[in-house]
Formats: sequence, structure tokens, C-alpha cells
Amino acid sequence: MSNTSASFGFTDVDASLKAGLVRGVFDRVAKNYDIMNDLMSGGVHRLWKDAVAARLNPQPGEVIVDCAGGTGDMARRFAKMARSAQERRGGPDATINIVDYNAEMIMAGIERGGEPEITWTVGDAQRLPLPDNYANAYVISFGIRNVTDIDAALREARRVLKPGGRFLCLEFSRPVTEALAKAYDAYSFKVIPQVGEWVAKDRDAYQYLVESIRRFPDQRTFAGMIENAGFKRVTYTNFTGGVAALHQGWAL
Repeated sequence: MSNTSASFGFTDVDASLKAGLVRGVFDRVAKNYDIMNDLMSGGVHRLWKDAVAARLNPQPGEVIVDCAGGTGDMARRFAKMARSAQERRGGPDATINIVDYNAEMIMAGIERGGEPEITWTVGDAQRLPLPDNYANAYVISFGIRNVTDIDAALREARRVLKPGGRFLCLEFSRPVTEALAKAYDAYSFKVIPQVGEWVAKDRDAYQYLVESIRRFPDQRTFAGMIENAGFKRVTYTNFTGGVAALHQGWAL
């Protein structure tokens, strides 16, 4: 056992155990992950992801790391946009590297079919299997709250980015009004685990996912963590009243 702890939902566990526990959750939900996202959000997650892709604005020849990219939902958006820009202006193919800790999520994505620009790698956000100054952009969507050491993952994002590279993180966050927060809490804790039980046959996995959102830092706190990792010009944009937020920074 180590001398440090990490949150696993509302439970504090030995930090050395968290990765295995989280991997177990995603092993169980991988095949139903995308349909559950639609059911839980009423499809709104697609609008958030579209907004992130538009903000990233992938270009021909760029190297993009899609960390915790799982089933490739974001990477397919990036590939389509980069290919569209290539058709208009020419240039080399973009490269989109999905890196995810969970092999089951990767396999679920590969089974859905990929794009020629996409590669798939099982790897740890805290120790990316990528060289320094490698990528033009690093994106992580709904994944960083599951990392054992968030600060380490942020430092890794900074390490693999080229000078001038963009960092984008889409994650569930804190609603900005008390009324919305109360409604969101009621929905999250009463509805989402029940839907997980009905559709994915796994209430506990979705109970963890709801709890992990509540343990994640608020928008300003997380922005400070990004700055501490060495990023500049850090900003955030709230989506749906702060239910989710897009944080951005630059490797300058």
C-alpha cells in the first residue's frame, strides 16, 4: 500500500488501486458507453463535442493526441474536419492518436470502424508513450477526472505538445446556479444509475461515474491546476450552465 490516497467516487482508496478500479468500471461499460452517453445527456453531449471540435479546428498535417479517446467519438470528428480542410486547401493528412488506458474501450472503438487518420494505442495519461514536443494539440474529453494523478496527466500533456500547441479538456463541471445544481444532482443520483442498471446492467459503474463528477474540481480550481502544469492563457467556457466546461490552454 502507498502512503497516498485517491478518490474513487465518494470513496478514498489507496492511490495504487485506483487505476485498476477505474479500468474495471470501463471494462464493464465499454460496449454500451456511447449509447449510454446519448441516454444520460439526451444527446446534448454531441453538441458539447461538436463545440470542442470546432474550437480545436483541426488542420491538414496536424498531429492531435486524443487522450482517453476511448471509442473514438471525438477522434472521428477531428478526422472529418481535418479531411474537409484538406479537400479545400490541400496538404498532408492529419494524424490523430487515440491513447486510452482501457483496452476494452479501444476495442469497442475499433469494432465501430475508424478513419485512416486515426491510430489506437493503449496507454496511461500519466505516462504517455509519446516523445517530447510531438503534437500540435492535445484533447481529453470526459477522461481526466478518472486519472489517479491529475497534475501528472496535465504535465504529460504539456510535455508532448510542441511550442504553440493547444490543450483542450472537456469535462463535467459545476452548474453556475443553485437551482440548476439541485436539479442536476437529483437527476444524476436518481436517474443515471437506474438507467445504467436497465441498459448496461451495471448500476455500480454509473454510480461511480456520477460520484466522480462531484469530486472533480470546479472550473476555477481546475484552471489553476492547468496553469501550474505550465500552460499559458488558460480559459474556460461553460456548457449548459456549467454542467460541462471546456478548459483551454497554450504551450507557450
